[in-house]
Amino acid sequence: MTALSIVNLVYRWPRQQAVCLDIPRFDIAAGEHVFLHGPSGGGKSTLLGLLGGVAVPERGSIELLGSDITRLSGHSRDRFRADHIGFIFQQFNLLPWLSALDNVLLPCTFSARRLARAGTAHEAATRLLTHLDLAADAWHKPAGELSVGQQQRVAAARALIGRPEILIADEPTSALDAPRQQIFIDLLLAEAKAEGAALLFVSHDERLAAHFDRKIALCDINRAGTVEP
Repeated sequence: MTALSIVNLVYRWPRQQAVCLDIPRFDIAAGEHVFLHGPSGGGKSTLLGLLGGVAVPERGSIELLGSDITRLSGHSRDRFRADHIGFIFQQFNLLPWLSALDNVLLPCTFSARRLARAGTAHEAATRLLTHLDLAADAWHKPAGELSVGQQQRVAAARALIGRPEILIADEPTSALDAPRQQIFIDLLLAEAKAEGAALLFVSHDERLAAHFDRKIALCDINRAGTVEP
């Protein structure tokens, strides 16, 4: 089964003449862990926005789990993303006034499917936080009071809860030193494997690629040579 399949995708930013992305083909198998790298401004974040349904390509198809999200309405794309995709953002995007635990539970609030797949949501959240090595005394602290490393683990648990079939991580280790980067990647890969989730891990730092199934340079799949505005 294919988790992701892109065919003949073309995208340009509004009011820009140059094409930003021109990808003839890109596939990720179900359960595959892929490391995608490229320089800042090279189109990585634009591609992730398209995969999340935040933007729509000028032409081409983006099939996620067999559904072409380019043919869905905006509301349906939002629903699909909430049900099937776990995102880990570079800045984590936690709600600072909510506790670590409540941040992890948010996807189960927005998606009945994720809630059902989580089983008992509170138990699923605490299990993930434990597996991701966040001490129990931090679970009820406001996210804004946690360290960067702790926030990172909360963001990963939030992405994983409810067993989404696809995980997308956008430069999630950029704020960490090298030892903590590797520890986090090992934890994330272990959890993704346990849940059978496909993982697209995006970074400019190729040193992080060693433990992934496949390493791809965006420039090797993108025929457009322009950068993001």
